[in-house]
Amino acid sequence: MSSPQSLLLLLPSCLPPPPPLARFAPRPLSSPSLTALQFPRLAAKLSPPALAASSPPPGGFRGSGDAGGSDGGGGGDGRGGMDPPDPGDGWWRRWLQALHPEFLLLFLLLQSGAASALAEALGATGDGAGGVWEVRGGARTRLVPDPTWTSYLIAGDDGSKREEGDGKGGGSRVDVAALRRQLERSWRRCADVAVQLLLPDGYPHSVSSDYLNYSLWRAVQGVASQISGVLSTQALLYAVGLGKGAIPTAAAVNWVLKDGLGYLSKIMLSKFGRHFDVNPKGWRLFADLLENTAYGLEILTPVFPHLFVPIGAAAGAGRSAAALIQAATRSCFYAGFAVQRNFAEVIAKGEAQGMVSKFVGIGLGIVLANHIHSSVPLALISFAGVTAVHMYCNLKSYQSIQLRTLNPYRASLVFSEYLLSGQIPSVKEVNDEEPLFFNLSLGASRKECKILSAEAKDAADQICQRLQLGSKLSEIIESKEDACALFDLYKNEQYLLTNYKGKFCIVLKEGSSPEDMLKSLFHVSYLYWLERFMGFRPSNIVSECRPGGRLEVSLDYAQREFSHVKHDGSVGGWVMDGLIARPLPVRIQVGDVTP
Repeated sequence: MSSPQSLLLLLPSCLPPPPPLARFAPRPLSSPSLTALQFPRLAAKLSPPALAASSPPPGGFRGSGDAGGSDGGGGGDGRGGMDPPDPGDGWWRRWLQALHPEFLLLFLLLQSGAASALAEALGATGDGAGGVWEVRGGARTRLVPDPTWTSYLIAGDDGSKREEGDGKGGGSRVDVAALRRQLERSWRRCADVAVQLLLPDGYPHSVSSDYLNYSLWRAVQGVASQISGVLSTQALLYAVGLGKGAIPTAAAVNWVLKDGLGYLSKIMLSKFGRHFDVNPKGWRLFADLLENTAYGLEILTPVFPHLFVPIGAAAGAGRSAAALIQAATRSCFYAGFAVQRNFAEVIAKGEAQGMVSKFVGIGLGIVLANHIHSSVPLALISFAGVTAVHMYCNLKSYQSIQLRTLNPYRASLVFSEYLLSGQIPSVKEVNDEEPLFFNLSLGASRKECKILSAEAKDAADQICQRLQLGSKLSEIIESKEDACALFDLYKNEQYLLTNYKGKFCIVLKEGSSPEDMLKSLFHVSYLYWLERFMGFRPSNIVSECRPGGRLEVSLDYAQREFSHVKHDGSVGGWVMDGLIARPLPVRIQVGDVTP
C-alpha cells in the first residue's frame, strides 16, 4: 500500500494536462455534464460565467464560433476560425473546468493526513541519527512529534495504541504482542526504579568502571554472610539454653559478657588504621577470614555449652575486629569509585545494596535454619558450603577493584617501568600484580602484560624489601662529616636518602608531606636502577654526596624528572598527589649546620 507521501508525489502525474486554447469552447447549455449531475454544488462553483450576447464588430465574425469553424471564417476577411477568448477568463479557470473533482477531494484528504504520516515516518526511524532523545541516567528514550506538531511523544506509543485498537478484529496475535510490549514497559519501569535506589545518580558516568563488578560480587557475598549469621545466631541461642528452661537472667548475663569482651577488640585494633590505607585489599581479605572463623566458633557453642562465655567472647572479638576492618577498607574502595567526588552518594548507595543483600540472606538463612534445627553436623556442613561461596565472591570482588592511589609497592612498580621503558603501566595491570599477604596475588589470569615487564616486577619487589621509610638519623650516620654532607646535599628537600647496610634509608624532615615521600620513592627507584644497570656501587656517604657521586647524580635526575613522571602518571589514571604509606614515627628538624 502506498504511503501518503508517495500518493502526493504521484498525484501530478495522474492529472490530465491543460487543454490547448484552441480546444476550449462554450459547452451547450442543453446537455448537463456528468460533474453537474453528480456534484451540482461543486459544478456551480467551477463553471465559468455565461458570456453576454453582443453584436459582432464591423468586419468581424459572422455566425457562431461553430459556424465560423466550419465554413473557414465567414466573417470579416474570412480568416477567423473560432470565437476569441474572453479577456476575463484566465487559464486557471479553464484548467479547473477540465479538472475532475474526484482528484481534488483525494488531494484534500491526503493533505489532512500529511502531518500525521510525517510524524509516523520520523518515529519509525530507529537509527538514532536524528530526532530528540530524553536521557535519564544511562537510559535513553526517543521522542517524536505528535500529529499536530505541538508536542513530543515517546516513539512507538502511538503505533502500539493503533495496533491494539486494530487487534480487536485481528486475532490473538496482536493481543500477545500488546501484552509483550506491556511487560517490557513494566520491566523497564522496575529497572529504572532499581537503578535510582541502588546506583549513584548519573551511573555509569559518575563512578569508575570497576564499580559494577565489585557491587555485584559484594551483593552475593553479603547474602552468604547473612546466612552464616543466622546459623550462628541459632546455635548461640541453643547453647545459651533456649528451649531447655534456662533462667532468663543467666542467659542475658552470658550474652552481655560475650558482647562486652568482643568490643575490646575494636579499641585495640584501631591503632593499626594506617595499615588499612596502605594495603586495603589484604586487610579486607583478612577480615573476611576472621569473620568466618568467628561464625564457625559460634556454631560450635552448642557442643560446649559450659564454655559459652569464652567461646562467645572470642567469636565476638573476631566479628568486631572484622567489622572495624571492613568499615575502614570500604571507605578506601568507595573513595576510588567516586570519580565525580560524590563520596556520600556512593557510600549511601553501597549501604542500600547491603540492606538488600541482608534482606535476601536473612530470608534464606531462616529457611535453612528451619530445616537444620539443633543439628550441629548439618549446621557445620551448611556453613562450610556457604563459607566457600562467601570467600570466592570476596576474592572476585577484590580482583575487580582498581585502586588508583599509590602505596610503596604500586609506586615502585610504576616508577620502575617508567625508568626501564619510559611508559606508565595501566591501573589494571598494576592492581593485578599487587600481592596480598604472603605474596598471594589476586590476578584473574596470567595473561601477558602489555607494558609491565619482568624486570620492573623484580625491581619493585627488591625495592619494597629494602625500603625503610622514616629511619633514624642516628642509626645511619657515623660521623659529623656524613651528617654535614647529607644536610648540604638535601638542603632543598624534605627528606634525606642514603644507602646503609643494603637498605634504602629515608629520613623524613619535620613537615614532610605525602608528595615528598612519593618523590623520595622515585629517587630510590632511580638509585636502584643505577646500582643494578649502571654499575654504581655504594661507598662512603661523603664521596657519594660530591659532584658525580651516586647520591648527587640520582638526586639531580629526580629533581628534573619528577614533575614529568607525575604528569604522565596522572594522564595514565593514577592519583599522583602523594604516597600512601605508614612510615616510622621519626622526624628531624634541621637548624644551622656548619662543618
